[in-house]
Amino acid sequence: MLNLNETHEPNLQSWVRSANDGVSDFPIQNLPFASFRSKDTDTFRGGVAIGDQIVDLLLLSEADVLPGDARQALLAAAKPELNDFMAMGPAAWSTLRLALSRALREGSALESSVRPCLVSQANVEYQLPCRITDYTDFYTSVHHATAVGSLFRPDNPLLPNYKWVPIGYHGRASSIGVSGQSFPRPLGQLKGPDEDVPTLAPSKRVDYELEMGVFIGPGNDPGSPIPMLEAENHVFGMCLFNDWSARDIQAWEYQPLGPFLAKSFASTISPWIVTLEALAPYRLAFSRPGGDPQPLPYLSSEQNEKAGAMDIQLEVLLQTADMKAKGDAPESLSRSNFKYSYWTVAQMVSHHSVNGCNLQPGDLLGTGTQSGPAETECGSILELSHGGKQPVQLANGETRIFLEDGDTVILRGFCEKPGAVRLGFGEVAGTVLPARNII
Repeated sequence: MLNLNETHEPNLQSWVRSANDGVSDFPIQNLPFASFRSKDTDTFRGGVAIGDQIVDLLLLSEADVLPGDARQALLAAAKPELNDFMAMGPAAWSTLRLALSRALREGSALESSVRPCLVSQANVEYQLPCRITDYTDFYTSVHHATAVGSLFRPDNPLLPNYKWVPIGYHGRASSIGVSGQSFPRPLGQLKGPDEDVPTLAPSKRVDYELEMGVFIGPGNDPGSPIPMLEAENHVFGMCLFNDWSARDIQAWEYQPLGPFLAKSFASTISPWIVTLEALAPYRLAFSRPGGDPQPLPYLSSEQNEKAGAMDIQLEVLLQTADMKAKGDAPESLSRSNFKYSYWTVAQMVSHHSVNGCNLQPGDLLGTGTQSGPAETECGSILELSHGGKQPVQLANGETRIFLEDGDTVILRGFCEKPGAVRLGFGEVAGTVLPARNII
């Protein structure tokens, strides 16, 4: 479990003034990583966000001004993909983060050397921050699982295993894109309850899922499970994640093996990975409701109970094609919080590897839809519309049961509490396009 250190000091200010305004997602206490390039260059490279700027780590490595103990980590983080840096582990991550923090602080002697390495975020484009070697999606929100289960099994919404095992499935890494991703409405087999045979057609029930993404750092050898006490040493950081779903395709195909084409057409992540170290001030105690079974011993630890949960506030916004045409801002649909997760990040990692599965640097774990207990905390439109039975009313007069062509969904996330500096994840946006011609 990461402890607070000088990089978390609330009074730290940066010579990059935009990082000090109290509303930026990227104060000096954050320093998340991404892969970017300036619009006038051809090469992607690693970068660190500070206010409305990015520290170009390739330029910084060429300037050769950071202390020697951070040099190897900086060279790895400057590459177009962060996998090599992720594989180096917590000591290297922390060393580079500390060196960057000191270089960017108000009064730093390195200001004149680092300032030429800054690039405006307004003038860049992003790619996936790393090569995503594999992808697994979990189902960690008991509120989402209950709400969805109630649509199909009103008398027994949660299956018997839910409170005992972190449920997940192996997804498709090739269709994961970075914020700004757009995709055609997926085709698949559809079969209504009153229809005799299925048909191939565009999905009529495209949905978003408000999730967090967890990026793995160092992996484990095949056959060597990761114990709870070591689990977070294998986690590089977290991002926002929208795991788009085609609910009608899913309803027909998911039995007996689970999600397939309903999930593999697109998933979208935010470009910035916030490190676990940056999130240290926002850790919370983890506990189960009274009467629920306690996790099995391999999913339990004192440190997980003390600070396994995370206070990350989440929001879903929708901007329809009509809103865009009229210049209207996106409308907020719901807010939730990752603290409601029924399983922690450490439990996901430990369970994933307990059978001997070998994780790798750059693996992505989705947390599953993060819904809260209140009606206003739904993490999908499936829940907001009660399975498509109650249209969601928008302020401009439009309604939605599920997503329509031209809809852009935006997810945002941030951490905020008294005594700590607000930090955020940026945002992840994606757009549904019209379906392509049927085969």
